[in-house]
Amino acid sequence: MKKTPDFEPHRFAVIGAGPVGCIVAAFLAKGGYEVTLCDILPELLDPAESRGIILEGAENFQQTVSRTVTNIDDLASDPPDVIIITVKANALPLIASAIQEFQQEGMYVVSWQNGIDTELELANVLGNAPVMRAVVNYGCGLKGPAHVVLPFHHPPHYVQQLDDTATQAAEAIALTFSKCGLETHHTDQIISMVWRKSIMNACMNPVCAVTGLTMAQAMGDPIVFQIVDALVKECVQVARANEISLGWNYYPHAIGYMRNAGNHKPSMLMDIEANRRTEIDYINGKFVDYGEQADVPTPYNRTLRAMVKGLESRQ
Repeated sequence: MKKTPDFEPHRFAVIGAGPVGCIVAAFLAKGGYEVTLCDILPELLDPAESRGIILEGAENFQQTVSRTVTNIDDLASDPPDVIIITVKANALPLIASAIQEFQQEGMYVVSWQNGIDTELELANVLGNAPVMRAVVNYGCGLKGPAHVVLPFHHPPHYVQQLDDTATQAAEAIALTFSKCGLETHHTDQIISMVWRKSIMNACMNPVCAVTGLTMAQAMGDPIVFQIVDALVKECVQVARANEISLGWNYYPHAIGYMRNAGNHKPSMLMDIEANRRTEIDYINGKFVDYGEQADVPTPYNRTLRAMVKGLESRQ
């Protein structure tokens, strides 16, 4: 295997000024790194460079970023060492094509997103070598532009490269995040971790989106909980049929984790309330796809996907 030179990232670009992107941008900037925050909506960006990003809840501080841009093409003149993508997964094909225009050796792209196979969407355009996948463990929402509320933050977070030649770079990126206070570990089990998290997302996100309930309300309602429980079991069956390792005690872990999620609105419910497209295709839709691949019926995932799609069509 070809040995890569030591990689020490200093310049970061975060694509997406929603709550997930604002959090990672604020931590990196607080750590002294050069951070460019990119979003197509100027009103989301303006406070990040002037007043600073405000985090409150599980984390509390205020931090400005180095600069903001409204177009990914603006990164081309001085490409960053690392691009972190935090937008909804349905935007990935366009984003990957834009990055491809100034892609260069030694620049890495991290999918810091929910959903299954988001890293493969990037790799389809950029190749495996520069692409990494992360699993993020915090709940968050926007109180206003560049003003984030974090109901919970459960580190560590995890990152892994798609190509073994980028192992040292992935380790360096994880270490950089950790130095900034966003504890992140390098792993070789990212697929398992993505699926473990995605199962819980597939159970909580669409149920809350359809019912309008918070996580705590959905888990506390005995009728609604029956649907959540059925989704967990169906998703576990799909994962195991596709030889995805979840661990022998995954089911009680998932139920316990979701019961402790608190009175928090998941992102899919917030998307529906704001008349935005959701990530349903990369969450429940992926369980439908992988169910077909392994000949496992997925009636609960199909139903919730159809219901969320129906809500989207009203926009």
